[in-house]
Amino acid sequence: MEAKDEDVRLGANKFAERQPLGTAAQTRDYTEPPATPFIEPSEFVSWSFWRAGIAEFFATLLFLYVTIQTVMGFKHGQPTATNPCPGVGIQGIAWAFGGMIFALVYCTAGVSGGHINPAVTWGLFLARKVSLPRMLYYIIMQCLGAICGAGIVKGFQPSFYEAQGGGANEVAHGYTKGDGLGAEIVGTFVLVYTVFSATDAKRSARDSHVPLLAPLPIGFAVFLVHLATIPITGTGINPARSLGAAIIYNKKQAWDDHWIFWVGPFIGATLACAYHVLIIRALPFKSR
Repeated sequence: MEAKDEDVRLGANKFAERQPLGTAAQTRDYTEPPATPFIEPSEFVSWSFWRAGIAEFFATLLFLYVTIQTVMGFKHGQPTATNPCPGVGIQGIAWAFGGMIFALVYCTAGVSGGHINPAVTWGLFLARKVSLPRMLYYIIMQCLGAICGAGIVKGFQPSFYEAQGGGANEVAHGYTKGDGLGAEIVGTFVLVYTVFSATDAKRSARDSHVPLLAPLPIGFAVFLVHLATIPITGTGINPARSLGAAIIYNKKQAWDDHWIFWVGPFIGATLACAYHVLIIRALPFKSR
């Protein structure tokens, strides 16, 4: 219990204490949690801080392992005249990505906040939900976990991995770089906006079910975005996922458009943060 309290205090998963439900909750004044300082020196001497980064590493490793394996299965099972529906299909890939995010956010939310994505971490940093050192630490651990996860897939079946493209993101033929960038911006906006909405401290104060159900809409958002953008970019919306696959595959086509899978998600996360903070919550403005 003490460890959980410490995680909350240090910004890993800042939710306000629950307030009464029903009409009592609607009439009671809500106190906005204070913004996280840019640097919290106490984090560096806290085991919960280092443990949170380790949790992000292993969560991203598992995420890449399962999802890249699923992508490999899809590419191995392209339709033929005699077998028009082999492999897992685009829907299967989308379910793998969304389902893993649902499971991993559920498992790690109480330890690290369950980011598993540098774009999510960046958005929460801009909203002053995490400190600058925590943001940098998380992104480094997420990228290392993604590299290791993709590396394990290649280690199990190197020739198959190379033949199937390594699950690396690239803009598909018939689409421009602008199309790919736009898809990544909008897709990440949907994801990060869902994260803000699902973990909103004000909503959790009004409804005791919100923190429990938060992984569900986040995972479902990932699923839907993949359905929409797999044909365009293979769906990045997660710079660590794109980086891990690109480094392990390490072919020219994996690097040609790689900048899109960093610039797009970070722009999308920034826009989602601005929309939630400035419009939905209107935090900088005096309430009327």
